[in-house]
Amino acid sequence: MMYKKYFNGLLCFIIALLSVVFKSQAQDLPKELYIAANIPDSLKENANSVVRYSDITQTVKGPGDIVVKYHTLVTILNEKGDREAMMDLPYNKKFNSLSSIEMRVFNEKGELIKKYHKSDMYDGAAGDDETLVSDDRFLAVEHTIAAYPVTIEKEYEEDITSQLDLRGWYMQDDEQSVQYSYYNLSINAQEGFRSLNKNINIKPEKTDVNGICTYKWQVFGLKAFKKEEGAQYWRVLPSVEFASNSFKFYGIPGMFDSWQNYGKWQLALNSDVCSLTPEREAEIRKMTDSIKTDKEKVKFLYNYLQQNMRYVNVQLGIGGLKPFPATFVDQKKYGDCKALSNYMGALLKAVNIPSCYAMINEGINAESAKPNFPFDPFNHIILCVPLKGDTTWLECTSQYMPFGKLGPHTENRYALLIDNNGGKLVKTPSSTASDNQFNSYVRITIDPDGGAKAQIKIFSTGEYRFDYIGLSSLKMDEQKTYFQRAFNMKQPINFDIKPIDDKNGVKETEFDVEYDKFYDIAAGDKQFYKPHVFDLVAFTIPVEENRKSDYYFEHPMQKSCVTTIDLPQGFEIETLPTNQTLKFTYGNYEVTYTYDAAKNQVTSIAKFNLTNHVIPAAKYTELQQYLDAVIKAQNKKLVIRRKA
Repeated sequence: MMYKKYFNGLLCFIIALLSVVFKSQAQDLPKELYIAANIPDSLKENANSVVRYSDITQTVKGPGDIVVKYHTLVTILNEKGDREAMMDLPYNKKFNSLSSIEMRVFNEKGELIKKYHKSDMYDGAAGDDETLVSDDRFLAVEHTIAAYPVTIEKEYEEDITSQLDLRGWYMQDDEQSVQYSYYNLSINAQEGFRSLNKNINIKPEKTDVNGICTYKWQVFGLKAFKKEEGAQYWRVLPSVEFASNSFKFYGIPGMFDSWQNYGKWQLALNSDVCSLTPEREAEIRKMTDSIKTDKEKVKFLYNYLQQNMRYVNVQLGIGGLKPFPATFVDQKKYGDCKALSNYMGALLKAVNIPSCYAMINEGINAESAKPNFPFDPFNHIILCVPLKGDTTWLECTSQYMPFGKLGPHTENRYALLIDNNGGKLVKTPSSTASDNQFNSYVRITIDPDGGAKAQIKIFSTGEYRFDYIGLSSLKMDEQKTYFQRAFNMKQPINFDIKPIDDKNGVKETEFDVEYDKFYDIAAGDKQFYKPHVFDLVAFTIPVEENRKSDYYFEHPMQKSCVTTIDLPQGFEIETLPTNQTLKFTYGNYEVTYTYDAAKNQVTSIAKFNLTNHVIPAAKYTELQQYLDAVIKAQNKKLVIRRKA
C-alpha cells in the first residue's frame, strides 16, 4: 500500500518529476508540486492535508554535534489541517540554534501570496504553570488561512551541540497523506548507528565513503487514514527512530550501546547530588528509630516527603537530566521529578535502605522503552525500592498518591533502573480493577407530582480519586457541569456539592440534587422513570466491522451503585425492571432490583467491572455489543401508578 504507484497514464510526467526531485534534494521544486489540482485523488481521500514533498537531511559530525536541514511542502485541504499553517520550532538556548528560517504560502494555483521569516516569529519560553525556570524556548508563527486549498512551504536549519539521541523521522500525521518524503542521514561508521521501524516496513539505501555512512529512506503515496477511536497514535502512525552508540550531553560523553552503559552514565551524573549532610542524616535516623520494619520506614519517609515538599519543574542546563542536590531540596522544600525522587532516595540512604532512581516514559497508555533498542524515550523519574520479596514503587511528585501505587501514567511499562551496576529495564506493575474503584450510594425520594430529591455519595480510589481531587479545584459551576455531562444526568433545578475530606486513599464526594420532574413520561395515573440519577456507564463506542487497532481504556475499573428509591405515598409498583447479567471477555455488568412493599421502596444494585484496559482489535465488536447492551439495561423503566 505504501509504495503503490498511482498517476496511471502519467508515467512520463512521473519520471521527469522524480528526476528533478532526486537532483534537487530540497531546491527548485517542480512547479507542479505547488498546484493543488495536481494532487492525486487517492491522496485526497480521508485527508485534511497532503505532504507534497518533504526532505530532511541529518548530518552527524560527531557525538553531540549535529546539523539537521528541513524542507517541507504541505497542501492544506480544509480547516482540520490548519495546524500545518503554523511553524512552531522548539529550541534550547544553550545547545541548539535555528537559522535559515522561512515559511512561504501559496494559493491553490501555486502562486506565492505570503512570506514569513525569523523576524516575524514569536520567541517565547516553553513551559507550563508548574515550570519555575527553563532553558527551553520556541519560535512560532501562524498564517491565517483565507481560502482552501493552500500550500505551506517551510525551510529551516537546526544546529545541535548537545544531544542524547538522533532526530527521528515522523513522516505522516493522522488524516494526512504523503506524496513524496525523503530522509537522509550521514554518520561516521564508528558511531554505531541504529534505526527502528515503527508501523512501517522500510529499508534505507546505504553508501559508505571513507568511513562516512549515508542512509537514504524514501516513501511515496502514503494514503491518509483516520485513527480509530480508542487507538494510540504510537501504535498506528509510521515512523523511524534513529540512535547511535555514543553521545555527548553538555560536554559529558557517554555510551548508549546498551541500557547498562547508559545507566552507568546517569549514575555518574547523579553521584555528587544523592546524599544529605551527615547532620541531616542523623536527624532522619532519629525520626525513624522507633519504626520496626524497612517497609514501614519507607512509608513513613514517603509521607514525610509528601507533606513537606512540593513539585516545581526546573529545566536549566544539564539539570534537564541531572537532579538538584538532595541538600537543595531539603533546604528549599521543592524540586522537579528528578530532584524529588533523588531526595527520596537520599532519605532512604540515610536509614540504610537502598533504592533505584528510575527513568520512565510518563503518560496514560504511553509507549514503553524497547528492550532491544536502547535510546532515550524518557520524560519522568520515579523511585524503585527493592525491599526483600516486596519491591515498592514510589511516585515522588504527587502529594496525594497512596504509598506504593503508581497509577496509569507510569504503570505497566519498562522503567530504566539505575543501580551500582548501571542501568537495567524493569517493568512497572499493572493496576487491577480493584485499584480504581467508584462506589456510589444514592437515595431518591419521589413526590406525587414526579419531582424528586436525591442524596448522592461517591467513594473513589485510584484514578477516580485523582479525578475528583482535581475537580475540587474548579469553580462550583464547572464541577456541576462536569458531573452532569460525565454521568449523563438530567438537568436538576438545584445542585449542591458538599466538600468532603480525602482520607486513607479514598476520596468521598457528596452532593444533593433536586428535580421538578424526575420522570421520563407521565401518562394518566402512571409515571415512567429511569431508576437511577446517573448512568454507571455513560458511553458507547461506534460499530467498526474491520477494526485494526486495539482499543485502550485509561485503566481497569470496578464500579458500583446502590440506589434506594422511596416511592410517593399513594403509589405502587406496576413494572419493576428485570434483573440482568451481561458478560464480556474482559468484564461483566449486573443489576438487580428488589421491591419492599412494606416500605414502598425500590432498591437496585448495579456493578460494572473491566479487568483489562487494553482490548485487542479482535475483541472490539464484542466490546461494542456489550457496551450497547449495558446502555439498554440502564435505560429499562421503572413504572409506578396511583393506587385505585
